Amino acid sequence: MTEYAHLPQSAAVPPSDYVIIGGTGDLSLRKIFPALFLRYAAGQVTDDFRLFVVSRQAVSRDEFSAKLAPHCKAGMEGMKDGDATLAQFMELVEFVCVDISEAGCMAGLAEHLLPQADPGRPIIFYLSITPSLFSSTCQRIAEAGLALPQSRLVVEKPLGKDHASAQAINDELLSIFEEKQIYRIDHYLGKETVQNLMALRFANVIFEALWNNSYIDHVQITVAETVGVGNRAAYYDQYGAIRDMLQNHLLQLLCLVAMEPPARFNADQVRNEKLRVLQAIRHIQPDDIRLGQYQDYAYEVGNPSTTETYVALKLLIDNWRWAGVPFYVRTGKKLGIRASEIIVTFKDRPHDIFAKNGITDTKNEIPNRLIIRVQPHEGLRLMLTSKEPGPGGMRLFPSELNLSFGETFNQRLPEAYERLLMDIARGNQTLFMRLDEVLAAWELIDPLVAMAAKSVPVLYRSGTMGPDDALLSRDDRKWLDPKDETDEPG
Repeated sequence: MTEYAHLPQSAAVPPSDYVIIGGTGDLSLRKIFPALFLRYAAGQVTDDFRLFVVSRQAVSRDEFSAKLAPHCKAGMEGMKDGDATLAQFMELVEFVCVDISEAGCMAGLAEHLLPQADPGRPIIFYLSITPSLFSSTCQRIAEAGLALPQSRLVVEKPLGKDHASAQAINDELLSIFEEKQIYRIDHYLGKETVQNLMALRFANVIFEALWNNSYIDHVQITVAETVGVGNRAAYYDQYGAIRDMLQNHLLQLLCLVAMEPPARFNADQVRNEKLRVLQAIRHIQPDDIRLGQYQDYAYEVGNPSTTETYVALKLLIDNWRWAGVPFYVRTGKKLGIRASEIIVTFKDRPHDIFAKNGITDTKNEIPNRLIIRVQPHEGLRLMLTSKEPGPGGMRLFPSELNLSFGETFNQRLPEAYERLLMDIARGNQTLFMRLDEVLAAWELIDPLVAMAAKSVPVLYRSGTMGPDDALLSRDDRKWLDPKDETDEPG
């Protein structure tokens, strides 16, 4: 299996056939095809690729290109001959109009794919459709003789509403494809900062030596959105913040912060360590969870719903590294800022030589903190204490070491889907969830969903950071809100 080591950013990937089922839908136009186009412009997707748009809706090349172009504009900034490059990219795209609910519907697609079928050429089926159609679509793929050893299956969340339904959906997928062929996407794992978190921890001894309960006081993980439910109201009212965000994005971020160093940087060993974190999280008590709902949510969904749009909780990990260190996680909609951030707060120094001698002004001091910005403006900030310049005694002052990935490397940072789609073509599953991870997350989440069903969420005003509560104040701590920075797509 391919590993990451020594792969240049624009190293070409093996020629592949990408089959996007639901190819004219929102996800395909906003994320999948723009990512493939930008990797084409970078030279990773070559002219040997074939890209198939499979949809019930008949669409011409010109119509599809016109719909796609606005979603590619941001990535084309500064690109020489961007429009011409997009036109060349569109020559790789073929269109197959089928009703995937009909038996034999994939026969036409098979006529395109099977004549060039080769064990070294991946056929990648990306199911950009509702999960209720996953099983029947896989059956259609198998009926057409396309479930080959070189075939790969890509699925998006939600993979079930609970442990039982997730198991059932995956059992159906595994009846046709092997685990090594299935790529369960969590796009957060493709973000540059998330991958840099592993580099920060495991390539820098100065951090890994401090990465334990002897030196870390607590960890906060925030995924805040400024938008409401929008056109996802029907879906969201059935799932809520716990299932929609906590079960996948937040738990995956927590796993990367808390995992032990794998023996090798490959898919199974990284995922083994993440699984161990999920299995070590202590059963959550009702006092450790807070639920909220923004004030106009019920109006937006058209019913007096008790679905949570905000969730915050305290997690404890029962192992030697993290015993006694609380992990506070929160996510919500219509909050005051759009940002995803991990803040690691270190313990205070055991002995203050300055205050003891009466020679310092300590009123501006803050603890050492490592702030990992996932989006927007991906980067790292390390909060330190230094001496304020000038005479007049030892005046301590908070200072900041700032690493902005975009500025430091002077290049556009690839979007998460760009990285993930190339990893699928390479056959690298490191950044994709394995089934046992998915099920372990649901085992943790199912009791929370049951608690939420018996609770009424606290209302909060749009533009705030959620409901006021005592989740942190009872521990003599407070939420650290992300810095307000100019937003950017992410």
